[in-house]
Amino acid sequence: MAEIQLTAESRTEFGKGAARRIRRADKIPAVLYGHGTDPVHLTLPGHETLLALRQENALLHLALAGGDEHLALPKQVQRDPITNFIEHVDLILVVKGEKVVVEVPLEFLGTPAPETILNEERTHLSIRAEATNIPNRIEVSVEGLVVGDQILASQVVLPEGSELDTDPEQLILSASAPISEEALEAELAENQPEAEVAEDEGEGDAEGEGEGDAEGDAKE
Repeated sequence: MAEIQLTAESRTEFGKGAARRIRRADKIPAVLYGHGTDPVHLTLPGHETLLALRQENALLHLALAGGDEHLALPKQVQRDPITNFIEHVDLILVVKGEKVVVEVPLEFLGTPAPETILNEERTHLSIRAEATNIPNRIEVSVEGLVVGDQILASQVVLPEGSELDTDPEQLILSASAPISEEALEAELAENQPEAEVAEDEGEGDAEGEGEGDAEGDAKE
């Protein structure tokens, strides 16, 4: 994975007011921590950071004024729920040669046997890989799978240098038969009487209430 270059600035202002001022300037507040060091509070360029974090597990090369440089991975990204704008980023410090645990997206390739439905149980896989050699994705072949086949985590071929960091028996994908029209109609028919009974009961309650009110009015 190629390093993404970002120019960062140290910051000494904290709190909601400072964060709002940073974001108004099209920048993003961030904090860098790890390896037992004190947290370093930073300001990142807004547009460049937004583009960089479109890539999962983006390896960031941070260049600070004064010549300091750091390698970092995004640990947590906080976004505005409405605008999706990045509000804050937690970064974890990494060094070359170090192995880290990351969630890597899975890409299913190939064509299963006819009349076979694929059920994706997982879209990502947890692996341990060198911080400077994290794969962008992990390819999983589904070529020729038939009904009843399964793919477990232990069966996924990992990129060279990567190790599995999850339960080997974890289900990744299963193959099943499509539901037949007869089975679908039977399921709909089974649920239909319940809906009709519920409607009938509702109508009965309404009629009973109306009659009771009318009788009451007549007595008065």
